[in-house]
Amino acid sequence: ASRSSENGAGSELVVGLLRSALSQGGVTRVESIRALENVLKEIEGPHGTNVRDPMLHYVTIFGTPGDRATWGWRYEGHHVSLNFTLIDGKLAAVTPSFMGDNPAEVKSGPLMGKRTLPEEEDLGRALIKSLDDNQRRTAIFAEKSPNDILTSNKQRVAPLDPAGLTVAQMTPAQNAQCLALLKVYLERYRGEIGGDALAKIRAAGWEKVRFAWAGGLEKGQGHYYRLQGPTFLVGYDNTQNNANHIHTVWRDFNGDFGRDLLAEHYAKEHSK
Repeated sequence: ASRSSENGAGSELVVGLLRSALSQGGVTRVESIRALENVLKEIEGPHGTNVRDPMLHYVTIFGTPGDRATWGWRYEGHHVSLNFTLIDGKLAAVTPSFMGDNPAEVKSGPLMGKRTLPEEEDLGRALIKSLDDNQRRTAIFAEKSPNDILTSNKQRVAPLDPAGLTVAQMTPAQNAQCLALLKVYLERYRGEIGGDALAKIRAAGWEKVRFAWAGGLEKGQGHYYRLQGPTFLVGYDNTQNNANHIHTVWRDFNGDFGRDLLAEHYAKEHSK
């Protein structure tokens, strides 16, 4: 594991590694999440935890990197966990992917008004509010939101209950809103990575993707939503700290940590 250097943007090598996989927007999100550690330290004061430190983010390398190697790496710290698996030198998996923020909106100090994951919140709320009464009754599966993302930190996840409104039940405008919401998560990554992920989601059946919501519809009310298709899950919650604390996750039912792809690779290459 390699700790970031005492530099506000992290070491040049760590930032370079992040830029090899993330878009500029993704890198900005990571840097903004790290900066919130100083905000939390100020909010909590002398009686708070002693681990509020934007430098406590780590890179872990699994295996030996190489142009044709099979290996992986992870970038992880408070409210960030990014995982990458490469097979024969080619990127095979970028999930699980987790980002969160606390506070979701800074209420005081020099960063007052700063929001780290605004589109994740605003586009989700806009989509649920665009639904008519009948659609909303289908989309909302609980009046009260869960306290956290339902998949928690499980190493492997299976599809959740098929609650929610399918894309096939949406109007063309709502369909476009749903796609824009999904792209917020995929476009944290470089264009070719997000584009490939979207192509796989479409191939599995975009019309089958479900948008499900729980909790209040207004800002400041605890809420949760998810997008779930045959192959993937995007989950979001904002319930803690008076609904000012966001968690988001992107999971692949068959590809988290590249597990299934690695199994296929080793079965093929190492059985010879």
